[in-house]
Amino acid sequence: MNPKKDAFGQEIMAFFQGKKSFEVIERKDGYVGLSCGAPFYFADFKDWSDIEKKAIKFVRGKILDIGAGAGRVSLYLQNKGFDVTAIDNSPLSIKVCRKRGIKKASLLSIEDILELRPKKFDTIIMFGNGFGLLGNYKKSRKILKELYEITGKDALILAGSDGYYKSNNLNNKKSNGMPEQFRLRIRFKEYIGNWFDFFFVSRYQMERILKGTGWRVKFFINSKKSKYVGIIEKIGDV
Repeated sequence: MNPKKDAFGQEIMAFFQGKKSFEVIERKDGYVGLSCGAPFYFADFKDWSDIEKKAIKFVRGKILDIGAGAGRVSLYLQNKGFDVTAIDNSPLSIKVCRKRGIKKASLLSIEDILELRPKKFDTIIMFGNGFGLLGNYKKSRKILKELYEITGKDALILAGSDGYYKSNNLNNKKSNGMPEQFRLRIRFKEYIGNWFDFFFVSRYQMERILKGTGWRVKFFINSKKSKYVGIIEKIGDV
């Protein structure tokens, strides 16, 4: 990736170096706004959300941290003695992960997840709104089937998501159950990232997406708002 296009990595590196850092989200529909930014990607365990603190208790075996960012999850688990592989498609983010001491940090896009074969993982982690990185309905089902191939028999996915709906209808079934999907890019100072697909899924929509992929929701860990973590279990042949 051209460093000029790695806006996400530039903000991560800036924060790591003690410089001022922020994250601008730009959507194709014209929306522009600030996100939680770099501090979130470096957060210590004590500053994690309650739902992530509860979900992390279910990790086991060999772990794959997808969209690792600055490695907050990978570093925490590595320090607990787990065998963790961190992946991200941002070269500078992976550089920061390595500088922070993560032993297994690889530059890899989620679209190329099968390059990890023949490794078999026992826990897949997609914290934050990591499930949204699957992009859209069709792509998410394809990647979930690929995650099936690189996981062991009793594997789990710990998938963070955001129902996004500001009403109390957090299990929204509108639009035939299709997710709230956007085309996004990250901006930081003069750096502008590539456009990518991102979606927000309700609990109902997550269950619908998983059907026929070899995975199903075991249970949800809910927050008081729209954010939640799905504890997803492997169920058999696709």
